[in-house]
Amino acid sequence: MRNWKRNLVLAVAVLAVVGVTTGQLRQAIKIIGVGAAVKQFGPDINKGFNKLTNHTNTNDKFTKVVPILTVGVVGAKGAIGAAQVMGAKANVEKVQAVASPEADLFGREFRLRALIPISSMNVTNPKEISAVPGVGVSGIVDLKL
Repeated sequence: MRNWKRNLVLAVAVLAVVGVTTGQLRQAIKIIGVGAAVKQFGPDINKGFNKLTNHTNTNDKFTKVVPILTVGVVGAKGAIGAAQVMGAKANVEKVQAVASPEADLFGREFRLRALIPISSMNVTNPKEISAVPGVGVSGIVDLKL
């Protein structure tokens, strides 16, 4: 009987937390899901991009799909997704993600968004983002949150 009461209290607590954080939970699931999808299906997405643009990989012009990690404007609606990067094969292989720092200009009249291929998955401090040289973004897939 004692375990039954404890389990009931635990279940109610979990439901209460989920009820309060449903939006955040959905967002976390999407982020984890997109990250896993990019890891699993990145090569297939890359083939789709290359077919769309009639591109064939060479050592000088090599492509790969990685997650986009958005940072910046407080309270802005975020987006998660993937980006295709292109450059010399040796440089592209270093890219782990595309950092996408954002900022408002002139209040909220203009939104600035950079797309920076980086060799890390850490974008907690936009001032410490360092681009992989010789690599650019050649395509984007977005999933709105």
